[in-house]
Amino acid sequence: MITPLPRREIGRSGLHSSLFSLGSWHTYDRMDFADAVGMLREAVDRGVNLFDVGVYSAPGAPPVFTDVIFSAMVRAAGLDREEWLLSSKLWLETFDTEGFRPQLDNALMRVGVEHADLVILGDLRRDDLDLRDLVLDLARLTDAGLIRAWGVNNWSASSIQALIDIATDEDVPGPQIAQLKYSVSRRAIPDGAPFTGLWEQGLTLQASDCLEGGILAGKVNGDRQIGRDPGDIRGRILADVPAFAALADSLDASPAQLGIAFTLTHPALTTTLFGASSVAQLRANLAAVDLVDRVGAAELRRLVAPFWADRGIVDPEGP
Repeated sequence: MITPLPRREIGRSGLHSSLFSLGSWHTYDRMDFADAVGMLREAVDRGVNLFDVGVYSAPGAPPVFTDVIFSAMVRAAGLDREEWLLSSKLWLETFDTEGFRPQLDNALMRVGVEHADLVILGDLRRDDLDLRDLVLDLARLTDAGLIRAWGVNNWSASSIQALIDIATDEDVPGPQIAQLKYSVSRRAIPDGAPFTGLWEQGLTLQASDCLEGGILAGKVNGDRQIGRDPGDIRGRILADVPAFAALADSLDASPAQLGIAFTLTHPALTTTLFGASSVAQLRANLAAVDLVDRVGAAELRRLVAPFWADRGIVDPEGP
């Protein structure tokens, strides 16, 4: 009998996420639909309950449909809404006097649900925003039953602290989780002192990009779209792949399992986000839990220390 994944609270929201969450970016649109449905059903049966399903397209960009495909996957897999949590993205680029409501309504329509359990604010790239407007708008969405909790993606520690302080002053819910790049290579921000202060206040971590777009899993041919490269360290990551793969082999694990297992050692982690494009890949990734149990968190962190590529290069304060 397979032990279901453990669940951890998202901040202090009362919502509990599975230790792993599944992302949709450049995933479901590359899969046979029947295979995608089977993978979703197995993920839920194994205890995965949080699914990151955003509208990953900008005005003027080619249309994308992974969230629409996910909606069909849910129906085909026969899932009840109570079986899973939806994490959706909200983008600051289009935030205006109407707030987040128009894009949230569109996102919910595309997925075919009435509310998002969690929303994650995209990167903060605008300097004309009043953070209080964001906090109060999210409070209105919460009061309307459209969202249950919210967090941020790759924000600086000081900006997140400002959100927390505003929410406290206004007596409304604040950010519960920070989605941050976290891997054996990128550790400076989640492991740094500025964010330690936030973890102590109850904020929790969603680790993303834990395999740096597949590079740490051995996919080094460069044919996949990968996110930003803070500190310009991707060349170092590529150079480390052979030694990292050798370490994984010495532990009787795959490089992907070792990379994912490392994220589970962070004391503030709620969930690690990854994409999977087959049932076999899903099963292998979920087995990273066993690697932590077998080797131990402290020993894993010691073994992967040589691969910390952004130490002293990226400011722990964040973007």
